[in-house]
Amino acid sequence: MHRRRFLALSALSALPAMTARTTHAQEAESEDTHQVTLLFAGDLMQHDGQIKAARTAAGGYDYSDVFARVATEIKRHDIAVANFEATLAGPPYKGYPNFSAPDEYMRAAVDAGFNVLLTANNHCCDMRGKGLRRTIEQMDEYRVQHLGTYRNLEERQRKYPLLIDCNNIRIALLNFTYGTNGMPIPAPFLVNMEDSRQIAKDIAAAQENGADAIIAFPHWGIEYALLPSAEQRKRAAWLLEKGVHHIIGSHPHVVQPFEVTADENGAPHLTVYSLGNYVSNMYRPHTDGGAMVSMTLTKKAGTTTMTACDYSLFWVSRPVNSGQKNFRIYPAGWPTDEMNDAELALRERYLSLTRPILAEHNIGIAERLVEKPAA
Repeated sequence: MHRRRFLALSALSALPAMTARTTHAQEAESEDTHQVTLLFAGDLMQHDGQIKAARTAAGGYDYSDVFARVATEIKRHDIAVANFEATLAGPPYKGYPNFSAPDEYMRAAVDAGFNVLLTANNHCCDMRGKGLRRTIEQMDEYRVQHLGTYRNLEERQRKYPLLIDCNNIRIALLNFTYGTNGMPIPAPFLVNMEDSRQIAKDIAAAQENGADAIIAFPHWGIEYALLPSAEQRKRAAWLLEKGVHHIIGSHPHVVQPFEVTADENGAPHLTVYSLGNYVSNMYRPHTDGGAMVSMTLTKKAGTTTMTACDYSLFWVSRPVNSGQKNFRIYPAGWPTDEMNDAELALRERYLSLTRPILAEHNIGIAERLVEKPAA
């Protein structure tokens, strides 16, 4: 596999470096200016229909076609983060309400370019201790960085916050969830919960470890609500006040607005309330697509600032609509010749519902079309 190069560090000690490609951000660096590009995606769900669609004649699972049309976009960023909202508990594989996805699903997402996966969400305890343990084991074995769930306290203390050194910029990642669907967290495993006292300590730890930028990934909000709740807004304000620079939310399964605001020094901060589903078998209006947000961090004279950000929309085609073997993620700018009339109508439904909401409520961020790469 060909992956981007960045060095992931724990809060206390270095983890193995990952080999990867050189991006345009690296090429743009001067002696005293450094850049990192980041991509954020929403929920990697794995429903029964997706498991069935990916099953091969040989008895394995193939998800490569799912990500084929977005892989170029993912891989052009130094760091690409997605919310892995399933467990890797092994067979028998299950969808909702207690997710256990084939290992091939996670591996296909990583092969497509994601190199950081979030695991603190309301489904992380679906398969109890086996799911927590095996998910961590499989991600470690495939050498993808992950954060949110841990085998024990010692592992959390050693690996969290997740610190990434990339192009001379140190980025701290935080991930926590509002709950686990009432499932108890089996000892000695730990799941990062939405606990203000602990989060404040984690922010302080990131600062003490020299983070140039701190990005929080809360699993929060109300499912299917198109606008953020008062509690989300309150939590976002608190995180920014405590020293988080950018916030990327998940859980509602629909896209909620994105805001770029400035602090008292004029530095911009991005708050994404929800990126929606990245891929799922959901088909209700607003749930059959999502957004990716792209960000550039620039460090000059020792100060790191977000110097660019935008978002792109996409829609997910299901086999029942396409007649194809597997699910497919189609960017909004993708040409129409690959889709039939039913697919085109559903993609247009998603875009026509989503764009007006974002146009009305977004602050300081614009859409960018992801088009099909030239042959």
